[in-house]
Amino acid sequence: MIRDKVVLITGGSKGIGLGIAETLLSEGMKVAITGRNASSLEEARDYLTSRYPEGHVLVIKADVCQKEQMEMAVHNIHQTWGEIHTVIANAGVGHFSAIENLTDEQWHDTINTNLTGVYYTIKTCLEDLKATKGYLITIASLAGTNFFASASAYNASKFGLVGFTQAVMLDLRKYGIKVTTIMPGSVTSYFNGHTPSPEDEWKIQPEDIGQMVRDLLYMHPRTLPSKIEVRPTLPPK
Repeated sequence: MIRDKVVLITGGSKGIGLGIAETLLSEGMKVAITGRNASSLEEARDYLTSRYPEGHVLVIKADVCQKEQMEMAVHNIHQTWGEIHTVIANAGVGHFSAIENLTDEQWHDTINTNLTGVYYTIKTCLEDLKATKGYLITIASLAGTNFFASASAYNASKFGLVGFTQAVMLDLRKYGIKVTTIMPGSVTSYFNGHTPSPEDEWKIQPEDIGQMVRDLLYMHPRTLPSKIEVRPTLPPK
C-alpha cells in the first residue's frame, strides 16, 4: 500500500510533475514538491489542496542544481513527515538550438538541471531510500535514445540520464530499492515555454504519466520495469 507514504517530486509545480503529484495525492500519499519559482509553487499548492482538502502537501523552493538546497529540502521533509519512501526526479529544462548557435549558458543549464540535478536529488535522498527500501523514478525522454537536429544539449542530457539511471538501478537493487526511468515522447506541458492548449489533445497528458507512476508503485516488488518508453498513440500527420 502507498497510502500515507511520502513522495518527493522535483519540478512538481507544473506539467508532468504536477500531474504525478495530483495522482499520488489522490492515492493518499504525502506529497512534497520542489521548484525554483515561489509563485508557481504557491499556485500548485492551492490547486492541489483545493482538489484534495484532506491531503498532505508540502511545497519547497529548491533548485536541483544546488546540492545544499536539495539537502535543505530533504531536511524540511524529515521535519514534517520523518522519512521519504519515493523520489520522482522530474525537474528538467530544454534549450533547442543548432550547435553553432548554442550558448555556453544554455549548455550548462541543460546539463546541470537534467543530469547533475538528478545526481544531487539521488545523493541527498539515498539514505532515506535505503531505510525505506523505496522507489526512485527518473523522468527522461525518448530523446534519451533518439537524437535529432538542434537538440545536442538536450540529447546529451537525456542520453546521459538514461544511462545514469540504469547504472544506478544496478547499484541500488541490492538494498531493495527499485529504480525506473520513464522516457516520454510528446507530453502536454509548459516545457520549453510552451502553453498547453486544445491543440495538444493528441499528446500524452500529465495525468497519464501520473497513472504510470502509480501503477509502478503498486507493482509487486519482485518485478521491476527498469526502463519504460511511452509515446502518443496517434500523432498528427
